[in-house]
Amino acid sequence: MKKSTFLFSFLFFLQLGFSQTVEKVAPGIWKITYGVPEKHLPTEFKEKPLSAAMQQLPDNNTVPFNLKSIRFSNLPSGVLAEIDVDSSERFYGFGLQINSFEQRGMRREIRTCSWPVGNVGFSHAPMPFYISSKGYGVLVNTSRYTIFYMASKGKLNRSKAMLTDTSAKNIALNTVDLYGKKYSRSDEVSILTEGTKGVEIYVLSGPSMLDVVQRYNLFSGGGSLPPLWGLGFEYRAKATFNSQQVLQTANYFRSNHIPCDIFGLEPGWQSASYSCSFKWNDKNFPNPDSFVDTMNSRNFKINLWEHAYTHPTSPIFSQIAPYSGDYTVWTGAVPDFILPQARKIFGGYHEKEFVKKGIAAFKLDECDAADYANAGKEWSFPDIARFPSGIDGIQMRQIFGYLYQQTMLDIYKKNNLRSMFDVRASYLFASPFASALYSDMYSLRDFVRMTVNSGFAGVNWSPELRETSSDAELIRRMQASLMSSHMVANCWYLDLPPWLQYDTQKNVQHELLPNAKELEAAAKKLVDLRMSLLPYLYSAFAEYHFTGKPPFRALVLDYPGDKNVWQMDDEYMMGDNILCAPFIDSGFTREVYFPEGIWYDFNNNKKYEGGQNYRINMQLNEIPMFVKSNTILPLAKPVEFISPSTVLEINCKMYGNAAHRIKLFEDNSFNFDFEKGKYNWLNISWKENKISIARNGNYSKKLYEVNATAEVLDN
Repeated sequence: MKKSTFLFSFLFFLQLGFSQTVEKVAPGIWKITYGVPEKHLPTEFKEKPLSAAMQQLPDNNTVPFNLKSIRFSNLPSGVLAEIDVDSSERFYGFGLQINSFEQRGMRREIRTCSWPVGNVGFSHAPMPFYISSKGYGVLVNTSRYTIFYMASKGKLNRSKAMLTDTSAKNIALNTVDLYGKKYSRSDEVSILTEGTKGVEIYVLSGPSMLDVVQRYNLFSGGGSLPPLWGLGFEYRAKATFNSQQVLQTANYFRSNHIPCDIFGLEPGWQSASYSCSFKWNDKNFPNPDSFVDTMNSRNFKINLWEHAYTHPTSPIFSQIAPYSGDYTVWTGAVPDFILPQARKIFGGYHEKEFVKKGIAAFKLDECDAADYANAGKEWSFPDIARFPSGIDGIQMRQIFGYLYQQTMLDIYKKNNLRSMFDVRASYLFASPFASALYSDMYSLRDFVRMTVNSGFAGVNWSPELRETSSDAELIRRMQASLMSSHMVANCWYLDLPPWLQYDTQKNVQHELLPNAKELEAAAKKLVDLRMSLLPYLYSAFAEYHFTGKPPFRALVLDYPGDKNVWQMDDEYMMGDNILCAPFIDSGFTREVYFPEGIWYDFNNNKKYEGGQNYRINMQLNEIPMFVKSNTILPLAKPVEFISPSTVLEINCKMYGNAAHRIKLFEDNSFNFDFEKGKYNWLNISWKENKISIARNGNYSKKLYEVNATAEVLDN
């Protein structure tokens, strides 16, 4: 055979996908490799999988479909993978999607950005990972831009098979029908990974979608387990406040007995903040060590705002510059967190100057790397940037938030301190990170949808409260925040809490609302309820860590056979026993669908039969939570903060059949000793008309004191 003929044949076979290999890499997970992928892949940075827990999931050896049937080819723009799918399959996922829920027929472009525009797949935490209703998941192990056509584009060979033409009988009279999806549907998912000559695809087995989600989270290293205080209430003060103003605001919370665990300082705490100096502003905080000690003595956990872009005046600028990209952001160096040297310099400085001195957490801002909303005014590093590790701006843009979180959280892990961060970007395999994502966007409908979608993504999401326009909007937004992984009021441009005055100008002038005290009481009631739910939430997060089951998740994961929830993006489960149905439009009525079983209104114990829609009316003093029948719900007496000596007093409510049990997780939530087996599970049951508790484990102290009596709502 001539050399040219051999080369042509080799390239021909390569186009047909003959170079792909299949390898089982973990229980229920297979890797398909085609060509030569780029050097740095997301799996390089992820935590070790919880393999023993993965073994407990079903179908560890069942391949969900013929993996060699995936067709690969090389295009000028990258690598194309094509997967045949069933006409009945539905698809979910792609990370923290904002505008969409069920993804069949969609084009999803995976790009990390700070202000997503349109419904194209951009997000703060987009992920090249989708889940099929047939019980498998597909993940592209890349930090390149990736485009998914989710059975949305028909091929010519299918059109040739259509022997009749009915288009003349269906003339469109509006643009919705004209540009609809009737003739663009297909039974093929096409995945284009741009800018590469090879790709790795991971396929995760089920058999259910929830099993796929759990497998992904466990493969990532297990779900996050924040400290108990990280699930409390966070208040972020005005960016320009000095130490006295911060202490005055902190005193407001304590004197009015409004629970508050985390107190956030915004950019003004630094001498330079865009980019960051990571030095205290000595005018606003002349004695930072004393200030931190005072706040800690009042049991506030201080959270400091920053971004990673390092200002020329920063003490670490000259050290970090050689390990940074060739473009700056706001004149600041962009650390290449792939490099151990950059992590050591950046993390070591933060450990010495902040963690060792009592700073409990950080808010990692602007790590989402792009702004597509303001054309021509992008503030971040460009796609053409190059980094010392060898990756380019595109790859760094996708994974920067992940690497930044990991660098900072590793400091706390090193010091055996648990933390809870705020962060504005993330990516694949972030499930173990005790962080909550947030956004500068502010649509409550989008916020609720993101809470629902977060369960597919292995991330925590915070629909934080900022400004409002009415009493009703204030309360509804606080309720949505309460019913999420992280309850936050972000008042970075307000002097006073928004429940005292939600008009920005009047707030700055300290002009109180006429009904400020009534709204304050309503806000306190909601924060108190959040504190009452801490044992339930903390245990749901513990299960997330050990089993991979997300604490906040779409109804379709729990009830996949119920057609009524297949596209439901405004209701979700909080743990195993509470259904949340936020009021999005600040109104007083909404439709609520209940899956199978009996459900109880948390406010008045009214019963609802599952499988039906109800028009629910709720006043502002009621919370849209519904408890599943046969639930023992533990509720703690609210405390104003969590300290190492806190013991929560728990009273239980019983809904329906009391024969069921509930488990509570108990440990020292301030450290990582639970990873060494130092924890208890409390099995709570109802026997002979009293609460029975069985403590299993080797944690020697009590986190909970459970009362023997209970409120029996219905037998």
